[in-house]
Formats: sequence, structure tokens, C-alpha cells
Amino acid sequence: MRTEDSGSGEGRSTLRRTPGRPKVSFVALFERAPDCASVYEVSPRDGLQNERATVPIHDKLRLIEALAQAGLRRIEITSFVSPRWIPQLADADEVAAHAVAPPGVTFSALCPNAVGLERAKAAGMREVAVFASASETHNKKNVNKTVEATLAACGQVAGEAQAGGMRVRAYVSTVWGCPYEGDVDVKRAVAIAKKFVEMGCYQVSLGDTIGVGTPRQTERILRAMAGEIASDRIAMHMHDTRGTALANVLVGLEMGIRDFDASVGGLGGCPYAPGAAGNLATEDLVFMLQGMGVKTGIDLERLVEAGRVAESVVGRLLPGKVHQAGVRSLKA
Repeated sequence: MRTEDSGSGEGRSTLRRTPGRPKVSFVALFERAPDCASVYEVSPRDGLQNERATVPIHDKLRLIEALAQAGLRRIEITSFVSPRWIPQLADADEVAAHAVAPPGVTFSALCPNAVGLERAKAAGMREVAVFASASETHNKKNVNKTVEATLAACGQVAGEAQAGGMRVRAYVSTVWGCPYEGDVDVKRAVAIAKKFVEMGCYQVSLGDTIGVGTPRQTERILRAMAGEIASDRIAMHMHDTRGTALANVLVGLEMGIRDFDASVGGLGGCPYAPGAAGNLATEDLVFMLQGMGVKTGIDLERLVEAGRVAESVVGRLLPGKVHQAGVRSLKA
């Protein structure tokens, strides 16, 4: 066995080549990794909505405060949805009224319809989120409406919210796959995301609701989205059900995505998507980003403490890897 230089220049590596085997070249990875990225925390809403028991309001407020103290600047604190659909978030009005956002921190809430928006306004919310699924079956299971009817309701919410000075974010669920229909046509997901942008939503978060995404699939989806929507209007909401969330985030970073949703400790999932356990853990995301030199503005040690708060309020072990293993020095 002999050593051959696969080429000079940055990003090339020297490798050992077995005679008779083809020569392989390695190109530099992460050439387009950004200096900074933004994390949108969803655990108080997307995390707690999937718990069997309802978490007391004082514990929810304790979790929200711990997340803000860790340096998270965008936190989705609840959802103004009917208590019949998600009883765990029946206290949305109280949570929103009592949660105090520190300077520089934005609290948001999910609003499925005009009734939810009125509740959000009454509670003093300055940002709301609307949502639809890329698959009809999941959308019907989630909100008991067709995608078309849901988009019409979202358009009403977005218009009224913006008229009242509120910012509006959007979610498109099941972009990577549906628990009921299987594969989802990326063109359909692009069309829905584009409609949200046309409504004036400042950002559209693309969801791998059941955690089936793989890197090449992610590249195809983001490439299709890039043809219609600017990358700074797109966020990624990955579930780690099959352990590929961070791999998909890396693809997003390489393709210009700078905003990522996550849930402390890996808390949560979708109650209307069987097998969708486990959002991408915020600690895992931040650990990886900071280890790559990508700034997040988040104190990782305090974030781990927030994960411990989350674990204490739900009363069970959370699946996040850094949450369980702890933080070691990021220096080599």
C-alpha cells in the first residue's frame, strides 16, 4: 500500500490507495458554514403538547424563563387551539398573559384560526404562527380541514394579525413524509410554502414531522424550495425519530439555511403523527453548531440546565444526547 496525494489546495486530503482500486478525491466540507445561526425554541408548545399529563402553569412559566435565561431569543410558548383538540395547552391564555419576555426575546404562539388570533391579541402576543400540512390526510387529522380550507383560514389570520402589527410565521408539516400517505410530492410542499410567503409570513418552517428525512432527500427538497423562496425565509423543523436530524441540518447549513427549530431535551412530537416522537434536541443542535464555530448566542451550560427543568416538569427522562451525556469542552 502506498500513499498518494489526491491533489493540492485547501479541502483536499492525502489518502492511502490500494493498487487496482480507483483514486478518490475528497472535497472540503462545510465551506459555506455560516458565522452564526438562529435557533427557534418550540418545547413549551410543540414539546408539552405531546405529554399525556398537563403540566401546571407555574412549571410552564419556569421552563420558559429557563430557556430565555439560556440565551434563546425566539420561543414559542403555547398554542391558542381548542382545548378539545390539545387539552395540554388549554391554559394558553394564562401562560401568554403571565410569561414576561426579557428585552430582545420574542415569544410567539400558534394560532389555527381567527378565534385563536383574538385570544392571542387579548393576551398581548406580538407574534403568531399559522400552519398546514403538505399531505391531505395528516392535515385532516390535525385540524379536521382540507389543506385548501386550512390555507384560507391561515390567510385570514395572517392578514388580521399583520394589520394589528403582529409578525406571522408559518409551518408546513410532513414535508419529508406523511405517517398516513407515505411519500409527499415536493412540488406540493413548495406550493404551500409559497402561499404562506405570499400571505406575508416572514418565515416558513419546513417540518420533517415523523423524522424520516435523509440528507439527499433534504438536498432535493431545499433545492426545490430555493427555486421559489429565498433561503432567509426558510427554517427547518427536524424530528430525530430515526437519528438523522443533525445530518439534515448540516445539509441545510451548506445550502444557506440559517434558522432551525428545536426543543430542549428532545421533548415532544406531533400528537397526530404516530411514531413522531422526538424533536431535534436544542442542546444537540447548539453543541454541534458551536463546535463548528457557528455562533448561536446561546449559553450551552445554561441550556443544559433548562433541559433539566424540562425533565423535572414532565417527570421523565428526555432523549437528547447532550442532555443525557452532559457538555464536555468544545476545545480539542
